[in-house]
Amino acid sequence: MNDLEAPGEVLVMGAGAVGCYVGGCLAAAGVPVTFVGRPRVLEALAQHGLTLTDRDGACQRVRAADLRLAGAVPAGARPALVLLSVKSGATAAAAAELAAALPAGTPVVSLQNGIGNAGLAQRTAPSLKALPGMVPYNVAELAPGAYHRGTAGRLASVAHPALLPWAPVFEAAGVPIDLRSDLQAIQWGKLLLNLNNPVNALSGLPLRDQLLDRGYRRCFAALIDEALGALDAAGIEPAQMTAVSPRRLPMLLRLPNWLFRRVAAPMLRVDAKARSSMADDVALGRRTEVDALSGEVVRLAEAHGRSAPRNAKMVELLDGGWPKPPVRMDSAALQRALGL
Repeated sequence: MNDLEAPGEVLVMGAGAVGCYVGGCLAAAGVPVTFVGRPRVLEALAQHGLTLTDRDGACQRVRAADLRLAGAVPAGARPALVLLSVKSGATAAAAAELAAALPAGTPVVSLQNGIGNAGLAQRTAPSLKALPGMVPYNVAELAPGAYHRGTAGRLASVAHPALLPWAPVFEAAGVPIDLRSDLQAIQWGKLLLNLNNPVNALSGLPLRDQLLDRGYRRCFAALIDEALGALDAAGIEPAQMTAVSPRRLPMLLRLPNWLFRRVAAPMLRVDAKARSSMADDVALGRRTEVDALSGEVVRLAEAHGRSAPRNAKMVELLDGGWPKPPVRMDSAALQRALGL
């Protein structure tokens, strides 16, 4: 391990793919990190340790003996920073647990999908300081205790004085974080890209293979179109998160395969191991976070007198039969379901 100076200890609330990767990189750099998670994950970490890899070929390991694991927030915990990475549906319960255990004012950065989790955490736990964040990259669990970053990008959080001393620590640990004043635009820019997650989950394919299917891309493009309409009605301009602007992305996605391969080469720089976290949820029989993505689009549209029927359909397809798992669909079937 490196000996990295940090402002204090970190607590990862939700040791899933993102929590284990970001928290693991900090731990590998010598930051004291406690991982709070489900028994399945904690047992794997206790047995195998933590292995972190990325698309650039990097590999680092944290021995099981060096990991601090807990099934709940430890009594007397005094972390200088909490990384909230539970699934969206568990936000309120996690925030309440944190509030019951931690000192008032503890900063809690939401590294979750969607738009509203930090706000929900703040309402549930007003004694804490919940801050919205954004994770740009895909992290997949390849094996017990093994997590792989398959795409690129930098973390982001709303600019706040409590996070200023952490920025160089995250940078040195290989998980750089940008502190931004325009985080809402960034969150919506990322959510537009994340509308591919439910498409990917229903496809059953790795991300790159799914993106090379024009039918699935047409479905993705249709979901983005609806979201852009809702954003326009709300007066929100999403940030550009890729080489292509959000308003040009649907056109790019609809290109024929031969042209898409040439024009969208950067988008296809996704290694063969990458898949969406929603696909992992489906594979593990867990309820997905589709309501925090497509459902957020539906709610924004309805709040401004519009509708988003295709995003509503994605919520139905992935969540409507819960706990029965969703049925995987080829691209032709999904296009029919969305009326394309």
